[in-house]
Amino acid sequence: MRILVSALLLAAGIVVGATVPTLSGFVRDSVAAIGLAGPAGKPGPAPTRHDHDPPRAASSEGPGDHGPDGHGHAEQAEAGVIRMSPEQVASQDITVAPVMGGTLARHLLVPGTITPDTDRIARVPARVVGTVAEMRKRLGDSVRTNEVVAVLDSREVADAKSEYLTALVQVELQTINFERQQKLLASRSASESAFQSARAAFLEAQLRADLARQKLSALGLDAAAVAAAQKRDEATPTLSTLRRYELRAPLAGRVVERRVDVGSAVGKEGDPADVYLVADLSTVWIELSVPTLDLAQVQEGARVTVTPSREGGDRRAEGRVIFVSPFLNPETRSARVVVALPNADLAWRPGTFVTAELEIAREDVPVRVPKAALQTVAGTRVVFVRNPDGFAMRAVELGRADDESYAVTAGLAPGEAIAVGNTFLLKAELGKAEAGHDD
Repeated sequence: MRILVSALLLAAGIVVGATVPTLSGFVRDSVAAIGLAGPAGKPGPAPTRHDHDPPRAASSEGPGDHGPDGHGHAEQAEAGVIRMSPEQVASQDITVAPVMGGTLARHLLVPGTITPDTDRIARVPARVVGTVAEMRKRLGDSVRTNEVVAVLDSREVADAKSEYLTALVQVELQTINFERQQKLLASRSASESAFQSARAAFLEAQLRADLARQKLSALGLDAAAVAAAQKRDEATPTLSTLRRYELRAPLAGRVVERRVDVGSAVGKEGDPADVYLVADLSTVWIELSVPTLDLAQVQEGARVTVTPSREGGDRRAEGRVIFVSPFLNPETRSARVVVALPNADLAWRPGTFVTAELEIAREDVPVRVPKAALQTVAGTRVVFVRNPDGFAMRAVELGRADDESYAVTAGLAPGEAIAVGNTFLLKAELGKAEAGHDD
């Protein structure tokens, strides 16, 4: 009877426990106490529990957390920061430089050809009819201004010198006669007509001397030098400079052409008109042809950087625009632009094809960064600022640009150090760190 009553009470407890969750623990304990099966119908040992045991603390780990052996990161790096030691920076050739202000300059690329400066090239003309007696300079020799480079033997020169020397003698004789007649007239020992005749002869002799002097000047001869040479000839009868005509260099430079030889006839129709061609190549010109659309941007005085168009090494030089033609070529619809280029070492040879970078705009900016310092991350232009731990990515706002740099309008201050070389390595490191955080 007692067993039957216990069974009825246990069945009632099971029904109530199913409906009242707070009683389910008591029912489970009761079932376990009498050794019956669990709720799932499987026998199991009763859990050992003592009233004095403390309650189990709730776990602080969420369902998505991992322990020390899990794959989660214990510490996440700050966003946009790349931790690198100085040794790592040096080993990857990441160049760092301070931010500074500078000048933005935009250029126009135009092909050109080097030519001699027409103001620094001169011919040594024969100027008189004669024969080449001496050639004192060889091809390539340097010459100074007014240096004698050749000597001609010329009958024309001899006639001109003789005429002048004769006129000098006549002036001397007529001067003596005029002064004597003037004294006689004063003492009333000569007539007025004799004095006037002497005076007329004196003035005519002076006129002839002046005409002979002008003729020498037209031939490039100095009258005083001719008279001095005549006196030297009188002292050395075996030598004569009467037929000698010296050709002098009109400017300093180098002999770039020699057009006659000793014994060549010059000066007459059909004969060579020039003996030498002398050029000063310490400054050369660059002939450019600028299209009409770009012509308005080219100004006289603008800086020009020149590089060889073909294989010519890494030579670079800077010149200035000295002339912009107001006329257009009707066939090419372009204008002639001339650039003066210093050439002290004579490395730029006339006839060389070059590329000219004409400066068409120039602007000073407070903050300027090279294009190599900029990277694009998530559609934003950024730079990498150096800090004690490595680099920190920083977004910047850009302004005007030239061929090599950008002006920064916001995001950087002068003096801050940024990476300016191999910045793509920093962008790659940043991508690796973000990919690790997403795992």
